[in-house]
Amino acid sequence: MLNLVLNKPFKQLLIMSSLFITASCSQANDFITDPNYQSFKQKTMNTYGLTSDQIDNAMSGAKNLPNILSIMTRPGESKPWYDYKAMFLAEGTIQRGVRFKNQYADVLNRAEQQFGVPQSIILGILGVETGYGANKGSFITRDALATLAFGYPRRADYFSDELGALIAWTYKEGYPTNSIVGSYAGAIGYPQFMPSNITKFGVDYDGSGHIDLRNSAEDAIASIANYLAQNGWQRNQPVGFPARYSGNTPDAVIAKDLTQPTPYGVLKSQGVTPLNPVVKIDDLDLVNVIQLQENYGPMYYITYPNFQVITTYNRSRMYATAVWLLGTEVASR
Repeated sequence: MLNLVLNKPFKQLLIMSSLFITASCSQANDFITDPNYQSFKQKTMNTYGLTSDQIDNAMSGAKNLPNILSIMTRPGESKPWYDYKAMFLAEGTIQRGVRFKNQYADVLNRAEQQFGVPQSIILGILGVETGYGANKGSFITRDALATLAFGYPRRADYFSDELGALIAWTYKEGYPTNSIVGSYAGAIGYPQFMPSNITKFGVDYDGSGHIDLRNSAEDAIASIANYLAQNGWQRNQPVGFPARYSGNTPDAVIAKDLTQPTPYGVLKSQGVTPLNPVVKIDDLDLVNVIQLQENYGPMYYITYPNFQVITTYNRSRMYATAVWLLGTEVASR
């Protein structure tokens, strides 16, 4: 080995060159000068055991995407129900769902038996989230999450945690962090899981040795079922029924908090009954009433706790209803 003795000026030159290269690489990260960047790094290091260099390398080249902040101010749930449902309960989406159902019938049946979640609900989530894989999103997930973590104060802590989870997951799986693409809010793959949920609820259902929600429909099916089961899905219990309300004070019966259901007998005494007279509900069943706006007026639904479980995936009552109705339609064909 050749040993070189460097004089002091040359050593200083090398050190300065190294610092320049490091600074140049750091400048490629749009967020490195943000006052919260160092605290984000420290929390991610403490949570996942990553080094400072690993986080900086994962963030190298990260770009701020201002258009994401514009999208966040006008989510789909701001539409009235009659417009919202038209985005999902469309014939083309239903047909894609039927093809998906036929292709993965064995996997759907296996997941339903194992986790107790009806395949109609699994199909509904896959349809609403990505149109059965047709639209998984095209934003670089790292950049989307970083934009929200450092530019969306209302939920900055949440998106910062998800960015840390993304970096940790990609290191664990050996993926370049900037290779993951998804929704504008950082959701990934067929089921649009946030990064932290991949490690919490993801299932390797195709036996590949990896949880791959981007490319494996099998993994996506089982992961959705596992997520709902872990969040309280009640096997063999209904989601809900269309209802009518004959009273004059709908605010008195519409649920303010879906986690606090009411005995059906109480609601029945206030004028709530199933739209289909064949449906019989026990007076002691704990249920909620929700109202959605059709173009002809209000529509009511009596919902069971399983409906509330769907809202743990997305808090919108319109989202949960679209999942329920789309999945029911696809499963029936």
